[in-house]
Amino acid sequence: MIVDKFEIELLEDAREFLRTLDKKARYKIIFNIDKSKKVNDPELFKKLDNEIWEFRIKYQKQQLRLLGFWDKRNSENILVICTHGFIKKTQKVTKQEIEKAKRLMKLYFETY
Repeated sequence: MIVDKFEIELLEDAREFLRTLDKKARYKIIFNIDKSKKVNDPELFKKLDNEIWEFRIKYQKQQLRLLGFWDKRNSENILVICTHGFIKKTQKVTKQEIEKAKRLMKLYFETY
């Protein structure tokens, strides 16, 4: 049996993004996130900078992204916190999206 390497928590902006998608797109995101918890695959989960990572999902010619960060304060319960999601329209993730993830990360660590 393969053990999950981490757990996932979605912040409100990430949950709101998922609510905007159709059921099949949401299922694909959940499937890929669950898979990335078990296998190390940069096509599914990739580091963008020192703090921010992205879940990468391709669905019906769309590039869906959920950005997040690691919360390793509790070594027994390692979390990836998803800050928000978007449909990627350019080759690279924009600086604005990364900055938004960092703002939400800062708020998360100040709150929890």
